[in-house]
Amino acid sequence: MKNRFTDRRRKKRRKKILIGTLSLFFIVICIVGYLGFQVYDTAKESYSELERDNDMSELRDTKVKVGNEPISIMLLGIEDYSSDGKGGRVDTQIVITLDPKSKEVTMTSIPRDTKVQVPVEKVGSEYAGTHKINAAYTYGYLTNYGGKKLAVETVEDLLEIPIDKYVAVNFEGFHDIVDAIGGVEVDVKYPFWEKNFYSNDRIYFDEGITEMNGEEALAFVRMRKRDVNTVYSRDERQRQFIKATVDEVKSGDTLFEINKISEVLKDNVETNFKPSEILALQKKFPTISSTSIQTKEIKGTTPEVPGPSYFIPDLNELEFLKKELKDSLKLS
Repeated sequence: MKNRFTDRRRKKRRKKILIGTLSLFFIVICIVGYLGFQVYDTAKESYSELERDNDMSELRDTKVKVGNEPISIMLLGIEDYSSDGKGGRVDTQIVITLDPKSKEVTMTSIPRDTKVQVPVEKVGSEYAGTHKINAAYTYGYLTNYGGKKLAVETVEDLLEIPIDKYVAVNFEGFHDIVDAIGGVEVDVKYPFWEKNFYSNDRIYFDEGITEMNGEEALAFVRMRKRDVNTVYSRDERQRQFIKATVDEVKSGDTLFEINKISEVLKDNVETNFKPSEILALQKKFPTISSTSIQTKEIKGTTPEVPGPSYFIPDLNELEFLKKELKDSLKLS
């Protein structure tokens, strides 16, 4: 009797950890997953192709085998509340690389104001030209080229690496999933405040360990206009929050509401990961922690000049980053 009780408790805990991990696979970093019946159904409903030839990047000679070869994933955080779910804009772009053999994981933030060129052959003369990189999603949507497709291809042009998979999450889903897992504990490095999107009240973040609910987490990762942003950047906070969330799920201390999470994912997440590919990754990455994730960034400056405020990458640093990412993907 005692052994059966212990086994049931162990299985329940294991199931809780795995199901929660799949939810964060979609929402945060796409590293691990669990294919229970209900979550498998959710993965199928969230599937959405990029409409690329042979479903692969133009920078690939052959289609990558998920689970066997190094792959890259682009995480898109989309703000579409002001457009009633139509179009919107990309507020977060993070590139993940995964090597199933070495188990190496990298995470690179793409500053939303990075100066790029949007080609006329993709969006026409009305939207082509010099833009901030987060505008690519909007222009791709408006011209029927494909918002996610143009966002992915613009990052490919910047980093000169193929983006094999994407996961797009809107911020309503981000808010709901954080609440569903019972909040996330983050070590705030510098105090600051940001307005609550839902009530317009101020949310104050004190230095030190802070337990955040969905509304607080959204304010934490979105703040970009306070003076503290120069020493505690938005990109750094987003990377920090992702790593904290991975650890939160890995701890298995929170009971997850499977039905609620499934509905949140169906309504707020799109990805070109097939359920079978998620399973393949889960087998290669059964566990993950924040300490195993290497964080990278694009270094540069934002000159104070008349007109739009662009982030200009340091070309030497950018070339070094490109080489690092190519090495992570085992590209020549």
